[in-house]
Amino acid sequence: MNLKAVISAVTATAMLVSAGGWKKADTALGANDNTMRDMTTMDIIEDMGIGINLGNTFESSGQWIDDWGDGTPNAYETAWGSPTVTKELIQGYANEGFGVVRVPVAWSNMMSDDGNYTIHPDYIARVKEVIGWALDADLYVIMNLHWDGGWLEEIPTNYDECMKKYSAIWTQLSDEFRDYGDYLMFESQNEELGWSSVWNQWGGTTGKDVSYGYVNAINQEFVDIVRSSGGNNEKRHLLISGYNTDITLTCDSLFKMPDDPAGRCAVSVHYYTPAGFAILTEDASWGKATSTWGTDAEYAELNGNMDKLVSRFTSKGVPVIIGEYGCPKENKEEASVRRFISAVAEASMSRGGICPVLWDVTDLHYSRKNYRMTDSELQKELIRIRDAYAPASVEGDINGDGNFLISDVAVLQMWLLNPSSTTLKQPEMADADNDGRVDIFDLCLLKNRLIS
Repeated sequence: MNLKAVISAVTATAMLVSAGGWKKADTALGANDNTMRDMTTMDIIEDMGIGINLGNTFESSGQWIDDWGDGTPNAYETAWGSPTVTKELIQGYANEGFGVVRVPVAWSNMMSDDGNYTIHPDYIARVKEVIGWALDADLYVIMNLHWDGGWLEEIPTNYDECMKKYSAIWTQLSDEFRDYGDYLMFESQNEELGWSSVWNQWGGTTGKDVSYGYVNAINQEFVDIVRSSGGNNEKRHLLISGYNTDITLTCDSLFKMPDDPAGRCAVSVHYYTPAGFAILTEDASWGKATSTWGTDAEYAELNGNMDKLVSRFTSKGVPVIIGEYGCPKENKEEASVRRFISAVAEASMSRGGICPVLWDVTDLHYSRKNYRMTDSELQKELIRIRDAYAPASVEGDINGDGNFLISDVAVLQMWLLNPSSTTLKQPEMADADNDGRVDIFDLCLLKNRLIS
């Protein structure tokens, strides 16, 4: 077969379509569209890089906000110290090198009290606005149901009503976000799935199977609701909350990933180990605060925990998101803070299939006034780690098979003729002239590169 003849025919066909006035090929690339790419969940997680949480913002909750606030979403958004979120604040995350933002949400805020658990449309609209800004910035977004006032603690004593509320929340959210593209991921819950009232992990095995059973049932309900809601939710990438998002407990054989007809689920864990450094700022009844981190034993503990995730999940094709990790800065050595945050990020990304998402609240690690990381050295180190372990890409590899071949030119031609007929798995690889658009000029350039 004559390669030049084949490519010339492909290009001529697309040029005839373009000359005839077809406009859709001249489409800007970006996360803020409804595209569901032909990418596995492992591909998506590795594409995310390193993430950050928009913490203590939309998950703020409390009766005092209900009583003393003005009844608007902004009353909750700012109740725990955050300024009103702006587009510039969200764009700053992308500018500082993050690839994904996790948006924790308390959906009970402003919810109806008639037993139907209707989420207030203004609250949904405000969260949508912020998610839209993140997608405009080409960020992935993880949207969850967070602590939300703690009502899930009643699962063992009021199971049916709690499940009614849980199902109502995710049914509404699935409907509201059903047409969003694959840059938006849903997370089933935060770290509340696991009940010490049923099973005390420090006191034997009585009730252990029951508590794990609740976790598995809730996660299965989540998947079933989302998948049955239609639209892009049939293929949306989903994040499954581990047992209290604890690594050891989530790696237990009693924890089950839900059955998913789409096969597009990752598992969520958190990392605040050792607690004396990563949680405590002063001594408590249950532990002693430490100001430094970085001994050989502490590195070994970190690597041991990451190896557990590899053995239980990523080696079996299940990617992992560390949805929260980090430490406070109060009473901590600055170098140790930098060392811990960087070490967790590198231990995650170096193993492949594990995405670390830094826990952050107002002006802790990222300034919500200046839209920059508060520690420029930490920011540079995270960029180094991100780039060192970024998936290798081949210029022109549109179909994501690791090569640039005639098949890539062919799939681009098909997409130019009819965007709904196929998916560009790696659309950024089709933008040959780097103008942020995919059009006939890119096809011509790729043709010439393939011939040469």
